[in-house]
Amino acid sequence: MVGAEDLAHARDALLAAMAVLRRHARTDVPFELKAGDSPVTAADHEVDALLRQMLPRGDEGWLSEETDDDAARLDCDRVWVVDPLDGTRSFIAGRPDYSTSIALLQGGEPVLGAIGNPATGVVVVGAVGLGVTSEGDPGLPWPAPRRGLRLLASRSEMRRGEWAPWSATCDLLPMGSVAYKLALVAAGHADATWTLQPKHEWDVAAGAALVRAAGGEVWLPRGGHLLWNRRRPRFLSFAAAAPGQRAVVEALLRN
Repeated sequence: MVGAEDLAHARDALLAAMAVLRRHARTDVPFELKAGDSPVTAADHEVDALLRQMLPRGDEGWLSEETDDDAARLDCDRVWVVDPLDGTRSFIAGRPDYSTSIALLQGGEPVLGAIGNPATGVVVVGAVGLGVTSEGDPGLPWPAPRRGLRLLASRSEMRRGEWAPWSATCDLLPMGSVAYKLALVAAGHADATWTLQPKHEWDVAAGAALVRAAGGEVWLPRGGHLLWNRRRPRFLSFAAAAPGQRAVVEALLRN
């Protein structure tokens, strides 16, 4: 079972990773393009190496966006799933909405999450059965008066008009990092978030654990079952809602 020692272990690694990202953010951020034209920076690689050194113990497995996948993880009961720098495009552009995301899967389920936003110092850590703790103020500029659900949306999806159907009845905020969006839902700063675009396990595993630990729900809005530590660690969609909000979100998605 996951315990307080696991939470402290993940939090220590998260704080070390956030310090690395803050150091890189004070300089110019050169980048390269990976397959699929997604950017990667020296910060991604440095944090990846740091977390791989700090997190796995004993026979625990490893899955990271920036590490070549090792199929040995498929036979591990406990697997660390990390995104060293989620929201790399925001990081390169000098926007604050990026994060480091750390999850622990146990028995094929996300049971622990630790997500931090270096720009604001927000740290959200939690585990199923142990609850969620949140430090720092994200300073989200929600409009007043409140019109409906407070939703965190993908900046690129909003730019393409994919969130237009809900703009008149809900409060929408664009954000780069999907992991950070999920953490903010878990911490009670937003009601829900979703994407109808593909995401990998490292994008959402930590956030899923946090939302579940907070009493919320995660699911696949395009249908199907949430299965983790798969050979191909990818989902075609993803949604998360605060406690009691899933039915409302599902109704929005049907309209």
